[in-house]
Amino acid sequence: MSFAEILGGTLSPDAHIREQATRALESAENENFPQYLLSLTQELANENGQAPVRSAAGIALKNSLSAKDETRQEQHAQRWLQLDEAVRGQIKQGALITLSSENRQATTAAAQTIAAITAIELPQNQWPDVIGTLLQNVSSPSASLKIASLQTIGFICESIDPEILATQSNTILTAVIQGANSEEPSQDVRFAAITALYNSLEFVRQNFENEGERNVIMQTVCEATQSPSVNVQVAAFECLVRIMQLYYDKMSFYMEKALYGLTVIGMKHEEEKIALQAIEFWSTVCDEEIELQLDAEDARESNRPFEHTNFQFAKIALPQVLPTLLYLLTKQDEDADEDEWNVSMAAATCLSLQAQTIGNDIVAPVIPFVEQHIRNPDWHYREAAVMSFGSILEGPNPEVLTPLVSQALPVLIEMVKDQVLQVKDSAAWTLGRVCDLLIDCIQLDVHLDNLIHALVAGLEDNPRIVANCCWAIMNLTEQLGGNDAQTYALSQYFEPIITTLMRITESNVNENNSRTSAYETMATLASTGTKDTYPTIAKLGLAILERLDTTIANASQVVGTDDRIALGELQSNLLNVLTNVTRTLGRDVAEIADRIMTSVLQLLNMNSKMSAVAEDSFLLVGAMITALEADFKRYLDSFAPFLYNALQNHEEYQLCSISVGLIGDICRSLGPDAAHYCDQFMTILLQDLESDVLHRDVKPGILSCFGDIALAIGGRFENYLEVSFRVLISACNLSANTQATDYDTIDYNNQLRVGIFEAFVGIVQGLKSDGKAQLVLPQVQSILGFMSVVYNDQTRSEEATKAMIGLLGDLADAFVSGEIRDYLRSEWIHALIKEGRASPRGTSIREVSRWAREMIKRASA
Repeated sequence: MSFAEILGGTLSPDAHIREQATRALESAENENFPQYLLSLTQELANENGQAPVRSAAGIALKNSLSAKDETRQEQHAQRWLQLDEAVRGQIKQGALITLSSENRQATTAAAQTIAAITAIELPQNQWPDVIGTLLQNVSSPSASLKIASLQTIGFICESIDPEILATQSNTILTAVIQGANSEEPSQDVRFAAITALYNSLEFVRQNFENEGERNVIMQTVCEATQSPSVNVQVAAFECLVRIMQLYYDKMSFYMEKALYGLTVIGMKHEEEKIALQAIEFWSTVCDEEIELQLDAEDARESNRPFEHTNFQFAKIALPQVLPTLLYLLTKQDEDADEDEWNVSMAAATCLSLQAQTIGNDIVAPVIPFVEQHIRNPDWHYREAAVMSFGSILEGPNPEVLTPLVSQALPVLIEMVKDQVLQVKDSAAWTLGRVCDLLIDCIQLDVHLDNLIHALVAGLEDNPRIVANCCWAIMNLTEQLGGNDAQTYALSQYFEPIITTLMRITESNVNENNSRTSAYETMATLASTGTKDTYPTIAKLGLAILERLDTTIANASQVVGTDDRIALGELQSNLLNVLTNVTRTLGRDVAEIADRIMTSVLQLLNMNSKMSAVAEDSFLLVGAMITALEADFKRYLDSFAPFLYNALQNHEEYQLCSISVGLIGDICRSLGPDAAHYCDQFMTILLQDLESDVLHRDVKPGILSCFGDIALAIGGRFENYLEVSFRVLISACNLSANTQATDYDTIDYNNQLRVGIFEAFVGIVQGLKSDGKAQLVLPQVQSILGFMSVVYNDQTRSEEATKAMIGLLGDLADAFVSGEIRDYLRSEWIHALIKEGRASPRGTSIREVSRWAREMIKRASA
């Protein structure tokens, strides 16, 4: 079978042929990788080949060179760089030649291949002339070569670090602007150029700083919004959206001169794709200004200057933008799928963002529209009125909204029974927003009974309504319940709501996510119900457990992939409800503990691949450990193999993270009895820390887990002390030398610090409890040295600060005879304690600081 035939087989409608062809390709790749790539390149460049086959060859090439997963991408990169340079040259040349093809599928695949190679080689200072070659192509008289080369430039800009291309930004920008210019006769070339410009916007930052160059870019994009080609117009508006995200601070002049008018006209465009991007522009303006408001608030609270300007574009444009948005709300398509994004949905989202940005000033111009159309016989206007009202409930002050909402509530409740599905759906959503954001507007003696009856009736309506009715009930119970009270306003409705939810979840249909929403509502009710609802919650737990057992019994009958996915989703839903029932009932769940654990162990046996069902099973086990405490020990030997497997499953890092948490739960619940399992726990946890594959976010929790183990087994932790200190000091050094370059790095470093401090807290307290605190003394200087580094770091989080103060108090409490007196007299320690004591009254950090201060005074005397 030829290579072309194999590639054709991967496109066959016959699953058996596809599988055979895929296996043949994998075999060719594993047996002789260089020849495999050369064969693919030959098929990609073959002008006599079929377009789908050439495309398949290019995609296979690209997939051999790039991957979304960072680890796999690095493996692909190393494999490529180890190839003979002549082989690499042939492949690159073949891809470049293919750009000249008239076949668009082949040129797109070639462009992706070139971008994948460039992403590997340019950071290694290899293939330096690739950009120059592509720019030469852009000057070619061939429109197809221009398009393919611009597309390639766009893919490269999208896939590579902007800093690597920064030195070539001028030449790239010149070529792209030339292709996007209004004088370019080919609209296809303009589209490719505008798309490339979109992908290059991040690395032309220096060009944007130059007013002259910025003017040229903005003029080119604005002119492209007036192109006769819809594709070019859409791409141009997409560019404007991205420019607003990246360069808001440079937009004041252009907003005034062009963008206000262009985007408002664009929102009214009869072509929906154009209108959607124009609306997205104003949503982006609001996103940026909301972020600026939050930053300004943070600056005020921390007494630092705010260095940016909020131009209040949304507020200035409100008289032009708002009427357009309200008009677009009436353009619903009754046949549209609920998940299909359209102008009325986009307008509602934009209006909601406008309300959050502008606040009180949005209310007065919207309310007349609501009042005029809330009873309109045309359902389009009726639904738009409800949607506009629901969209402005977040942003304005509650004092401004409260009288309006109180007045509107009876009408909204009535509209949940409207004859038109879309109106009912929006009314239920708006009620959900009221329950979430403005609960005080609901007068319990006036509104609650009618509201509950309307929402419960909605649960048995069209599946599309069910999700929003569920959401409203969840918001209600979260706002009114969730404490240790004896009763609450929903108590009398609690059992009827649960009964209805159980009834509507009996079928296997999950249309519009209605069944999932119903189970989420049961889980929320179970976690927020007050003591008088506990008997109903206990009955719910039994009923859900019976359903779970039924799914286990019937699992062998499930064959198709879709059916297996549906079964997994159902089991996850049932597990989530059971988890919340367990958390609420606490020790009272002991009566059915054997049944729950039997079901969980069966599920884990069935889901050996550690799917989402396994994660939810582990969360239920965590709730059982907390509820049963030491009594959970009788299940531990049966559960431990699953726990160990999950801890060693580094690919499923979320499951691994949950498993680390379970070790902490087990140690806290079993106390000294956990010692029997600690050799295995520590061995696997240390292996996890050394793994290059395991996601870094799991590792701070592992360090914290050392503290849980030490607290549980006390002096017996001495067996693990040497290796624990070595790992913790290494983590201290890593944290101290981490450069705070971006938010993610800062956040992770603070998590790491918290993990380190919690580990030391547990170790100090655990050893002290058995009179072995002296074992920590040799490490005190290193620990306090690291703490002083953290104290002087401006990116230190409140959580890290609290953990650090707690550790200082524990160290002082452990060495009361003056062993660390000189260390505790350091200026930074007194400044840190003073900082903590200055926290608001009633906060945990203030209480910890007061206690730590007393311990330090005693140990320093």
